[in-house]
Amino acid sequence: MELDFIRLLIDFGFVVLIWAVQLVIYPSFKFYNKENLYVWHQSYTARVTIIVLPLMFSQLILASIQLWQTQNLYTILSGLIIVTLWLQTFLIFVPLHQSIDNNNSKANVCSQLVTKNWMRTLLWTLLFFISLWHYFLIY
Repeated sequence: MELDFIRLLIDFGFVVLIWAVQLVIYPSFKFYNKENLYVWHQSYTARVTIIVLPLMFSQLILASIQLWQTQNLYTILSGLIIVTLWLQTFLIFVPLHQSIDNNNSKANVCSQLVTKNWMRTLLWTLLFFISLWHYFLIY
């Protein structure tokens, strides 16, 4: 498979995942009481990490290779979006999830996850459409 096609598949995988998280998973957290959320969240984060981490590293590596090979609007813009997504994930979302894992989450942490995740949802969606546009432009 060509690098651009693999990248498109990974970006599509993120679009599906992030919309499921935004519309189904994060909103469902509010239906758990604090103790049940703590128990479920331990299982959820372990399972979702198996999906998310390979996707994130694959996307970062492929975008870096593409940027190394060619510097154009597509590679620079997608690289900036991916860096922004990584920063948001590790500076905002990891601490929010850790507060649930430590069983000392604020009362509104579930609402914060939904509200703050809209930016990631829009960025990963934009990134997919940029990759789709690039793919059809070159093929």
